[in-house]
Amino acid sequence: MSADLERVGQAAKNAAVSAAKLTAAEKDRVLNQCAEALESNSEHILKENNCDLESAEGIKESFRDRLRLSASRVKSMADGLRQVAALPDPTNEAVSMKNLPNGLAVIQKRVPMGVIAVIYEARPNVTADAFGLCFKAGSSVILRGGKEAIRSNTAIAQVFRDVLAANGLNPDMVQIMTDTSHETARKLMRLNGYIDLLIPRGGAGLIRSAVENSSIPVIETGVGNCHIFMDESADINKAVPIIINAKTQRPGVCNAVEKLLIHERIAAEYLPVIAAALREKGVELRGDKRAVSLVPDVIPAAEEDWHAEYADLIIAIKVVADIDEAIEHIRTYSSNHSEAVITENYTNAQRFLNEVDSAAVYVNASTRFTDGGEFGFGAEIGISTQKLHARGPMGLKELTSTKYIIYGNGQIRL
Repeated sequence: MSADLERVGQAAKNAAVSAAKLTAAEKDRVLNQCAEALESNSEHILKENNCDLESAEGIKESFRDRLRLSASRVKSMADGLRQVAALPDPTNEAVSMKNLPNGLAVIQKRVPMGVIAVIYEARPNVTADAFGLCFKAGSSVILRGGKEAIRSNTAIAQVFRDVLAANGLNPDMVQIMTDTSHETARKLMRLNGYIDLLIPRGGAGLIRSAVENSSIPVIETGVGNCHIFMDESADINKAVPIIINAKTQRPGVCNAVEKLLIHERIAAEYLPVIAAALREKGVELRGDKRAVSLVPDVIPAAEEDWHAEYADLIIAIKVVADIDEAIEHIRTYSSNHSEAVITENYTNAQRFLNEVDSAAVYVNASTRFTDGGEFGFGAEIGISTQKLHARGPMGLKELTSTKYIIYGNGQIRL
């Protein structure tokens, strides 16, 4: 392991000790100052982001959209920090309390995680979200963004480091890694002597690399092969705007819908209507044989289409016999991120909610709502698609651990 990484890890560990001692008022004051500093440094941040965009040649538009900042997006990052500051401090919260027959008082309390590392791709807003949440949760954070966003990420992180230093705090509560090589990322994943939790945010390749190579506990996030199922009772007036929103509002994000399943009893009538609306938005349509037969310009789907997270203006369509086939298809191909059913049948809605095993399951709503901000958490550090420790949008509480505090009066175990 390189000496530079050792220094980063040790600096983060030292900073975490200081971060854990901060009061809620101190953290909230700093976060609000960071929000103001982001806005006052917006011109510089956008200049650096423009350099990143100019260097990022040959990338698809959905990827470029994730990378691109604007004055409104910088303001959104600042507003996210203010929202986090306004949330209750999760640390030192008593989770449970009980008195034992032997007189011991046992209290489980929420405590900072320690050092959190976040590896992410070309989304500069993650730099602000990750810092804000980790800082409010009483931890230090090591950030390793993608090479495409290095100048943007560095500029944003430096704003936070300057605010921390101005407040007499250790600026290493947030560190940005300027070496964006895969080799350094793999070495970071092995820094278990310093880092308590690793959160990868990005595509399937990044998530798989972290799970396979990390010696640090990992929370899997982000891969979104999301489905919408239209059952036979679906209201077409609800279905069209839901599907259009879920697919086209921001096609490059993980909660965008990638697959549409439609009941065979309504497919002949409704699929051409939906296809026309998607086509008007520039969406490429792929589908199974029955979808192709109903909408001739649908491209025949291959097996890999059902597994794919397109992150683009592409959707695959399958005509299914009933809700059982829809649920089985989702079980087979879903990444367990977000799924939705469009239905006016209460029984089918409850079956879908109970039997689809994903982090977020909707009835008659767009999958685009799976987001920490939309759920009222302020910013989010990622959307967990696993089951242990955290699942779904991860806010402040998901970035803490717990410990037991026991008060005694001379008790000994016999």
